[in-house]
Amino acid sequence: MRVENGKMKDVQITYIGGGSRGWAWTFMTDLALDDEIAGTIRLYDIDAEAAERNAAIGDHLMARPEVKGDWKFEVRKTLQEALTGCDFVVISILPGTFDEMESDVHLPERLGIWQSVGDTAGPGGMIRALRTIPMFVDIANAIKAYAPDAWVINYTNPMSLCVKALYETFPQIKAFGCCHEVFGTQKVLQEIYRKETGDRSGDWHDVFVNVVGINHFTWFTEASCHGVDLFPVYRNFIDKHFAEGIRPESENWLNANFVCAHRVKMDLFKRFGLIAAAGDRHLAEFMPGNEYLKDPETVASWDFTLTTVKWRKEDLEERLQRSDRLASGEEEMKLEPTGEEGILLIKALCGLSRFVSNVNIPNYALQIPNLPADAIVETNAVFARDSIRPIYAGAVPEQVRALLMPHIENHALTWRAAVDHDKAPLYKAFMNDPLVKGHGLSEADVKKLVDDMIANTIAYLPEGLS
Repeated sequence: MRVENGKMKDVQITYIGGGSRGWAWTFMTDLALDDEIAGTIRLYDIDAEAAERNAAIGDHLMARPEVKGDWKFEVRKTLQEALTGCDFVVISILPGTFDEMESDVHLPERLGIWQSVGDTAGPGGMIRALRTIPMFVDIANAIKAYAPDAWVINYTNPMSLCVKALYETFPQIKAFGCCHEVFGTQKVLQEIYRKETGDRSGDWHDVFVNVVGINHFTWFTEASCHGVDLFPVYRNFIDKHFAEGIRPESENWLNANFVCAHRVKMDLFKRFGLIAAAGDRHLAEFMPGNEYLKDPETVASWDFTLTTVKWRKEDLEERLQRSDRLASGEEEMKLEPTGEEGILLIKALCGLSRFVSNVNIPNYALQIPNLPADAIVETNAVFARDSIRPIYAGAVPEQVRALLMPHIENHALTWRAAVDHDKAPLYKAFMNDPLVKGHGLSEADVKKLVDDMIANTIAYLPEGLS
């Protein structure tokens, strides 16, 4: 990298999962809208054809006259070639295929276990982690060998275990996990603030929050907007509108599979006194299975959805067709800010700014002092030139800590199952999982579920887990 007229040139970014038909396009769009950094995106993917397609899409995008960015897109065939000499590594992969995810999400339904996402917590999140951890161990070893000083940005789920795998494998790695769920709750609070005060100025970036928790199960212990404490504002709104919830204008574009009325987070506020800060589909999976995910009828009563893998497969087909149109120029990518902060974080790490954002990193600095030091936690951090400094978030109230700890314990158990090739810790994790425990199932039924789910993803697992 080099600085020229206050701008960063020759930035080398390696994109692992460079054939992505989701995050990669989001990343391209934000790069196209920014003229403060420029360089090369090295696309690496086990599906080389998909990476080639994205290179064509990126080149076509950068050739448009209205684009501010100046980036080249190159396909690299090996991790060594992709990583050597890079400044940043972005990881956004699908561990396995949607066929494996179909088992993750839907096989537990035979025991009455319903999952609204199935990629982070619950049975689906744990089995997905078994596939993902070996991949991330390989990636971490490659980074250690070829790009030990690069900053590593992970977008892959299960976020906590992906980041844990990176640090356990290469403790000196400079890695962090990015997630936009917190932003969504800031947007909800901004909408409520506007409705309650009539102040329409600014946007969701004016909502300042203190973030505590783990990925997809984050909480705000403080929240303000334009100097106004949002906790009483939020409480007052819930008292009046709990039955119907809220659907912010900013969410109108979202697919119906993802939108919600935010009633789960409102209920969690009534029960625990903190603002739950993720989408309702994610939050529900961290709670006991006899609560928000008891059955599809209960889910409907809380105004969120069960995202089926059948829908994901249909959506993939549409994305494949769109990929063809974008590569050929038949369709143009919309040049609108995506709301993601990845580019802002990269610019801060380049030294072009200082920036505060939520981030998933180990709790080594005890930014949450009453959670384990080796847990991957999500808090705010200051991003500056070549540094991330976690902000002290404070202790989690005991009631919320009690909700977090089973999942933190399960992260450790799932990690052990993956690296030791041993199903025993996984059996324990399943029995310990609130989503499973909430159904009062027998140990024999749970072990049979684990065995069958492993069998359905065995092609991606070490031999010892068969």
